[in-house]
Amino acid sequence: MSEAGAIDAGGGADSGGGADSGAASESAAAGETLIEVRGLQKTFRVGFYGRRVEAVKGVDFDVRRGEIFGFLGPNGAGKTTTIKMLTGLIKPTGGEAFLFGARVPSAEARRRIGFLPENPYVYPYLTPREFITLCGRLSGLAGAALASRTQAMLAKVGIAYAADRPVRRLSKGMLQRTGLAAALVSDPELLVLDEPMSGLDPVGRKEVRDLILEERAAGRTIFFSTHILSDVEAMCDRVAILREGRVVVRGALRKLLRGDVLRTDVTLAGASEALCRSFEQQGHGVRTRADVVVVEIEGEKQVGDVLRAALDGGAQVLEVVPRRETLEDLFMRRALSQGLSRED
Repeated sequence: MSEAGAIDAGGGADSGGGADSGAASESAAAGETLIEVRGLQKTFRVGFYGRRVEAVKGVDFDVRRGEIFGFLGPNGAGKTTTIKMLTGLIKPTGGEAFLFGARVPSAEARRRIGFLPENPYVYPYLTPREFITLCGRLSGLAGAALASRTQAMLAKVGIAYAADRPVRRLSKGMLQRTGLAAALVSDPELLVLDEPMSGLDPVGRKEVRDLILEERAAGRTIFFSTHILSDVEAMCDRVAILREGRVVVRGALRKLLRGDVLRTDVTLAGASEALCRSFEQQGHGVRTRADVVVVEIEGEKQVGDVLRAALDGGAQVLEVVPRRETLEDLFMRRALSQGLSRED
């Protein structure tokens, strides 16, 4: 393993396989590498005395054609700095990165990328149509093809109704959609998205999730950073988790997440205080939710004993739910842990 403390699920740099993508994941696993990052570092000089701050400390990962790759980490972990180095906006201090086999920065590689920054800047006096058209022209599109592509992107991201409204009158979510349409207008092979769900309401988030899945189904590769773990778990084939500038976890979600039942929740109605106290004395968690009681059992071995005791005590069993490890559990266990193991 090339990074101390990093979990690497699977063989080689990163193992293929997806959370829910089936054949698409297998295709991605066998595909070519579009992004290759080896020992990438970035140090900034800050303050009057030029104090050195290491934002990225030797990051390694690969992204393969046709997959959705999630890039996660707490605020300040180095995600956006890494993306800026990949897209050529800033230069690395050390290490190397390759896009489509070309060393970064590469003008040729940039032409094959669509990029949505975390806070896209759109000229306030332009309309979404004008801004997307401008981005299309910068990508080499012109004439009827540009007009058609612009209209298609406005419809795709759901802002066709506001296409000719000045950007300064748009909401944060609509600005985000405008930036996403601009990233897609050139029909890029690789889509790099920095916090694409930022500013979106729940309906907008679902629409963007569906759009990302649709783009992957069409053969596009998506690399995106986010702090919304449920979106990553629902969409991504593989992930890398950063902490303090280092990758601490990377690999296929299905291999990273534990398959064992970590906890079983038994929901009861009509449970007496005496019954609840007995469960607590046995070491189970007990919490009240509305007019029901939820008994939290570690693992699943004692579920039968709890059910028998509940029925004998006159309670009604409403639900028994096994809880397996989620991406949030993994994130809290590894990305925010102060005591990462040095080997896995």
